[in-house]
Amino acid sequence: MILINLLPHREERRQRRKVAFFAGLGVAAAAGLAVVGVWYLVVQQLTSVQQQRNEFLTAEIKKLEVQIKDIATLRAEIESLKARQKAVEDLQLDRNVPVHLLNELVKQTPEGIYFKTIKQDGQALTVAGIAQTQERISELLRNTAYSSEWLIKPELVESKSTTAQGANREQRQLFEFSMRLNVKRPQDTASAPAAASAPVAAPAAAASIPAAVAKKV
Repeated sequence: MILINLLPHREERRQRRKVAFFAGLGVAAAAGLAVVGVWYLVVQQLTSVQQQRNEFLTAEIKKLEVQIKDIATLRAEIESLKARQKAVEDLQLDRNVPVHLLNELVKQTPEGIYFKTIKQDGQALTVAGIAQTQERISELLRNTAYSSEWLIKPELVESKSTTAQGANREQRQLFEFSMRLNVKRPQDTASAPAAASAPVAAPAAAASIPAAVAKKV
């Protein structure tokens, strides 16, 4: 009977399997490290690209902010220039207003009224004077309310009785009055067609003016 010792052969197989196992582990670990390394590089590359994009966007945003500030400054300058231009145009339009105003007062003031003061503040006009009768004051209010091209919205502020000594030393009763009006600007006088409907309301308003004068007196 022949006896064969198989222990060294089995031990050798075991060692080979162990070496193969550890070699496989090494290869798997190396492959895993390689994959992780590649993924890390890819992530770093993507991060770098995104950072470059962010830096580009930040730079562009700063440029836009500067442009927006410049646009805001230009708009402010344009508005300032428009305001100056409008002021110059208004001055050119209003330079003849005092002439029209005095001419209109002469046209609309009835006989028996004498002005003592005439004061204009922008489009507001304040006049004070002396009238022979209350009817003269009422007529002045009617004329400026319905017949005047440059004077509108007359308002009687005060009317009071006073006496004055004539040339022959006789006492005469007069009426001191003051009133406010609005002055039309030249660009407003072009819209005169709207005044065509004013005569419809004229009788009622005209009737109320003497009553207001009498009440204030």
